[in-house]
Formats: sequence, structure tokens, C-alpha cells
Amino acid sequence: MNLWLVRHAQPLMAAGICYGALDVAADPFATLQAASALAQVLPQGVQVICSPLQRCELLAQSVQGLRPDLTYKTDARLAEMNFGSHEGQPWDKIPKAAYDDWTADFWQHRFGGAESVAEFMQRVAAVWDDMPAPVLPSGQSRQLAQAQVWITHAGVIRAAHLLAQGVRQIDRAGQWPAQAPGFGEFCRLIAGQSAVCKSVDEH
Repeated sequence: MNLWLVRHAQPLMAAGICYGALDVAADPFATLQAASALAQVLPQGVQVICSPLQRCELLAQSVQGLRPDLTYKTDARLAEMNFGSHEGQPWDKIPKAAYDDWTADFWQHRFGGAESVAEFMQRVAAVWDDMPAPVLPSGQSRQLAQAQVWITHAGVIRAAHLLAQGVRQIDRAGQWPAQAPGFGEFCRLIAGQSAVCKSVDEH
């Protein structure tokens, strides 16, 4: 496994708004900054997959503009979790009862009525399972996995960290990873190593 997990740049959205599945644009300058950093470090011929939401696809297009050797494809399974009726609402205006219902059944409850964590994890895991298997070159004792890049969202990146640990189901909200890269930042998941996270300013 050699997976680059890239979060889109700062969205053009007021702070504190729930926008998981909303197709929100990202700041163009911040996107170019992130693309420039990525273009300098991504290996030749790496496979790039991105969420179809414009804040992610703009970053993929910007990277491709700087690195013509790289192409990308979109995959709807890498879109952020859909929060249904809560989309576009301030997080602090969502009724406490809605949070309580979600916390009581974090895995199966559809917060906002659209998608549960179980359904979200299932589609992210399907992309994970589609990754190329490690190749064992003839005469070599170590395994080399083809590198892959996901340009995606914080929720997807958190799900990928669970998958890297072999976790495909959780029972409590407290088991969901709290940390994720900042806007325009990336992490690398490498087999046998801890996640390595970098910002757009680190090359």
C-alpha cells in the first residue's frame, strides 16, 4: 500500500456550515498552492482518482496542468458523506435531538436522512479494495505496491485511516478518527509505516 490522501483546498463557504455533499467551489489561489506542492512530490505515472465534487476536481485539474504526465479519473465513491437535510445548515443550528439520535446509533443512523456511516464506509472501502495489489518482483524479497492518489474530503480520509488499520465497522462515535489533513494538505499511508502528513508548504 502506497496511498496519497489529499484534501481539497479551502472551500468558498462560510465557517460552521455543513456542506458534505454540496458541490461547493474551492478558493482558486489556495487550490493552485496545493497543486504546486503536489506536483513537486508526486511520483511519475502515479494513478490519481478524485471525488467528482468541483472542489476536488479543480485540484486534480490544476495538478494535471503542472504535471502533464499525470491523468486522473473521478469516482463518486470518494465524495464526502451526504448529510441530507442538514446540508447547507449551520452545524450549531442542527437540533440537539438529531445529534443524540446519531450518537445513539452512530453506525447505522442516517444523520440528515441520506447516508449512514455504515453506507459511507462501505463505498470508501470499495475504492480501497479496488487498489492494485502489491507486486512481488522476480528475485526480490520485498513487495512494491503501485502508488495511488485520492483527491478527496476529510471524511473519506478518516475512513481510509480506519481501513488501513483493518477496521471496517465501528460502534461508537468516539471511534471515528478526529484528525484529518487541513485544507490543501495530504497524508501518505505506506504499508508497515505510520501515516505521514504534510502541508502545502512542505515539499
